[in-house]
Amino acid sequence: MQKVKDMSVCVVLQGCVWAILLWPAWGALGYPLDCKDEQGSISRCSSISLEKLLDRVIQHAELIYRVSEESCTLFEEMFVPFTMHSQKIRGSSSCVTKAFPIPGSKSEIQQISDKWLLHSVLMLVQSWMEPLVYLQTTLDRYDDAPDTLLNKTKWVSDKLPSLEQGIVVLIRKMLDEGMLTSDYQLTLGHYDVQPEVVESVLRDYALLTCFKKDAHKMETFLKLLKCRRTDKLSCFLF
Repeated sequence: MQKVKDMSVCVVLQGCVWAILLWPAWGALGYPLDCKDEQGSISRCSSISLEKLLDRVIQHAELIYRVSEESCTLFEEMFVPFTMHSQKIRGSSSCVTKAFPIPGSKSEIQQISDKWLLHSVLMLVQSWMEPLVYLQTTLDRYDDAPDTLLNKTKWVSDKLPSLEQGIVVLIRKMLDEGMLTSDYQLTLGHYDVQPEVVESVLRDYALLTCFKKDAHKMETFLKLLKCRRTDKLSCFLF
């Protein structure tokens, strides 16, 4: 009993430390990508210079990736037995964005245009909105899910629409294109099945792992885009 109690105290303390470390960053990035005005039009970001808007979008993507990485690690420590950690590799082969025409290798990424970089990021952002809402509902049903994990996944889910707004304005500014629609938004139909507990845990684990990978792609594509506008010689490092 004492061991279980000590573990619970450790998880609570760990959650408090992470919350304290992330709180300033969450507050700092809460407004910059709030592009919509009271009428719902994406106008607030239109008056921002292109370079400043790109910086803010990159900062937003960086933090989303960092929080997704921490969420994945925390979920793994809390719910996935060590002997089953390799399951995430098998589960990641069915990532929701695997079939999308998004470059994966460094050589492919270097060859694609700025337009494709932006559209790829937009495609990734939009494809994850519904799966993350679904994930939040499943995590809420875990009896012992710490608030830290729930808060992190909810924060990421809430911030993806803001990132989408920023990307749409970047596309307007850089490519002179209007509002985009995507054919890649997912429905929750294939998530309705209620599997056994172990299968449910591994499915949620795979979902977190897949999102972490795609969040890293978003960040990388945006940083490459900025690099091309500032110092093209160093862009081959991506």
